[in-house]
Amino acid sequence: MNSSIIQLLVLAGIAIFLILRLRSVLGTREGFEKPAITTAPEAKKPKRPDLEVIEGGPDRDITDHVADGTDAARALAAMKGVDNSFNVREFLQGARGAYEMILMAFERGDMSSVKAFIAPEVYDAMIGVVAEREKNGLKVEATFVGISDLALKDATFDRQSREAEVAVRFVGELTEVVKNARGEVVSGSANTIKKQKDVWTFSRTMGSADPNWLLVATSE
Repeated sequence: MNSSIIQLLVLAGIAIFLILRLRSVLGTREGFEKPAITTAPEAKKPKRPDLEVIEGGPDRDITDHVADGTDAARALAAMKGVDNSFNVREFLQGARGAYEMILMAFERGDMSSVKAFIAPEVYDAMIGVVAEREKNGLKVEATFVGISDLALKDATFDRQSREAEVAVRFVGELTEVVKNARGEVVSGSANTIKKQKDVWTFSRTMGSADPNWLLVATSE
């Protein structure tokens, strides 16, 4: 035999020896192995009471505006149960914008621009006032200053019809000047801020495709 063949035989013998040693130490894998045994996870430490979120607790979006447990709070919760997109804070933001828009349209006598947001009976009543004003030759010049106070006054919900009503109290601030046909000031002042106090009730069928709330009643 030449030397190269002898070297190959020696290397092969060493390799066989190492394989047998590994089998004796590690064993063989045949069939299904038993699952690895793991120690039980460490028990979680109890949460601090001041950090724990209590399931079913008061909804702050509701209780920030009406007292918990009142009829109004239950009505608002029922509205949310039917329409999960409903949010009291966002509703009030929308009501703020609607108040300014409708009030100033009424002052200017341009009710057609807000007709879609007002129930027919309320719209007709406002149109009647505007028509009477025009009949007497009166014109209103008004500037909206802002809303100094806004609060949710009441809420009701009919589960069968899913009809929701929310009453909102506004204290608006504006300057108002009423002039006659000759341009003479009849009342008001451009330099005096007038406080306008109103309670407006908005209505909507919860869960409907139409997201708009309608103004269905006004009072002081």
